[in-house]
Amino acid sequence: MRLYRDPDQPGRLAFDTELYQRIGKETDRRKLVHQHVVPIRSGYAWPAKAGQVVRIVAVEGPQVCDLNLWNLHNPRERFWASRSRQLQGAHVTTLDRLWSTLPYLRPMITITNDTLPTQPTQHGGRCHDLLGTRCDPYLYKLLDDRDFDVTCHNNLSRAIAPYHLTELDVHDVINVFQVTGLDPVHEMYFMEPSPARKGDFFEFLAEIDLLCAISVCPSGDLSVWGWGEDGGPDPLETCRPLGVEVYELDPELLKTWSSPEPVQLRSVYRQP
Repeated sequence: MRLYRDPDQPGRLAFDTELYQRIGKETDRRKLVHQHVVPIRSGYAWPAKAGQVVRIVAVEGPQVCDLNLWNLHNPRERFWASRSRQLQGAHVTTLDRLWSTLPYLRPMITITNDTLPTQPTQHGGRCHDLLGTRCDPYLYKLLDDRDFDVTCHNNLSRAIAPYHLTELDVHDVINVFQVTGLDPVHEMYFMEPSPARKGDFFEFLAEIDLLCAISVCPSGDLSVWGWGEDGGPDPLETCRPLGVEVYELDPELLKTWSSPEPVQLRSVYRQP
C-alpha cells in the first residue's frame, strides 16, 4: 500500500487543483483583513477562518519560522507532521496539503502559492521542511546543562497562552523558509541558509477554522550557527522580522469549495 501521493494515481487524495491555482493567482479577488509584523526572536498566534488565505512574508529578507496549526474549536485536532510527510513529501510547496492528527485525518491547509525555489540545492536540500522540529530548551539542558529559553518551543508556548493552550499543545512543526535534507551516506539531518529574499512568501488556504502560530526562529536565516562562548557566535545579526497577512476571498471564487470533513470510522475499539 502506498501512503504517499502518486500524481499518476491520485485516488481519494485527488482534489480540484485548478481551484487552488486560481486562488493563488487571482489576488485581485481577495481583501486584506489582518496584518501583523512579528519581531525577531518572538512568537505570534492568530485565528484564520475556513476559506481565508494566510500569507507569511519575508518582510526584510531571509528568516526561518516554525509553524503550528490547530483546529480553532478543538485543539486536540492539530497538524500532524509525520503523516503529512508521508502523504506529501519531506518538503512541501504549492498544491501540497498539511494534514491533521487522528482521529480526524483531514487537510488543514492547502498551499496556494510559494515564491521560494523548489529545485534542490547542490547538497540536495529543499525548502519548507517537514523533517526536523522546533528548537527547545530541554535539548540544550540535556546536551550541556544550559538553562536557555531563546527557542522556538518557548516562543510558540508564549504565543498560544492567550488562547488557553500550553506547551503541551505545541507540536512538531513545518519549518517555513528553511532548507534541509538528509545526507546520502548517514541520513543525518542538515540545514542550509534560507534562500528567502525580501518580499518572498508562503501562503495557504485554511481548510477549517484554524489557530495558527509561528516562531520567528532565534537562529535567523541559519547562515550563522552558534550561541556565544563555546557554542559559537550569536546569530542575532541574521535575524529578521516576518509578516503575517490574512485575506478574505471573493465568495464567488469559493463557490465550488467546501471545508473537508474528518474521516468517518465506526470505531477503533470494535472487534473485527
